[in-house]
Amino acid sequence: MKLAGLKSVENAHDDSVWAATWVPATDDRPALLLTGSLDETVRLWRPDDLTSVATSTGHSLGVVSVAAHPSGVIAASASLDSFVRVFDVDHNNTIATLEAPPSEVWQMQFDPKLITSLSIPRPEGLKPSDKSGNKKFVLSVAWSPDGKPLACGSIDGTISIFDVSRAKFLHHLEGHCMPVRSLVYSPIDPRILFSASDDSHVHMYDAEGKSLISAMSGHASWVLSVDASPDGAAIATGSSDRSVKLWDLKMRAAVQTLSNHVDPVWAVAFRPPGGTGMRAGRLASVSDDKSISLYDYS
Repeated sequence: MKLAGLKSVENAHDDSVWAATWVPATDDRPALLLTGSLDETVRLWRPDDLTSVATSTGHSLGVVSVAAHPSGVIAASASLDSFVRVFDVDHNNTIATLEAPPSEVWQMQFDPKLITSLSIPRPEGLKPSDKSGNKKFVLSVAWSPDGKPLACGSIDGTISIFDVSRAKFLHHLEGHCMPVRSLVYSPIDPRILFSASDDSHVHMYDAEGKSLISAMSGHASWVLSVDASPDGAAIATGSSDRSVKLWDLKMRAAVQTLSNHVDPVWAVAFRPPGGTGMRAGRLASVSDDKSISLYDYS
């Protein structure tokens, strides 16, 4: 397996690009890349030549997270202004504006069935007086591909697993000693969860069995983003060490390092399968250097 650089767009935004995701293909169009920036805008890009399709405004501070509904019809952006904007992808019409005070929303994911609110409990062993265990700041979320468990990564390094249908906390996953910036489940095994942390490690968990399968190292600094390839054979990571790494999950090791960016890489995203005549093997990365890079994954 390998990544090959296809195209880079310099100055894709007017400020740092902190968020990226793919909007799934519909019957009328291919998948599109969605990016969010500290320039307060959200932009859509064509999948192979990274031509800009649309620019959305509406936030009063930087956009730090974007998400797309599995249908490919609607998407959302979250900003440091504590608002989430839900919009129609093809017409850029605002569907809803959600306020999320008193803090920012740092990561979002759509669930096609429901919206609910969950409280993150304190890990066992913490005293009630330990303020660090109360109202933990959540930096990352991930839905299992079967739509049942939800994983939440916290600033204290713990990962909380919920059964959302019952609004029930199940257990914690431990192993990181610094904030968990990004989470993603394996697309082929709903038990397997990957995490990226400021401790420079990438972890592979059996989220159902509550066990750490592997702690993978290779980055020289914070790991800011992780995503799993559609075939389930690899993951990609982006780091504040300015690199993108491809990891072979059989070897549980990094097999390639790319240095397209000159500043921290805030997001990596594999394009989902689907769409007429489109190859699924694409990875995008975005950075503080304002650029977007597109790679062929094979």
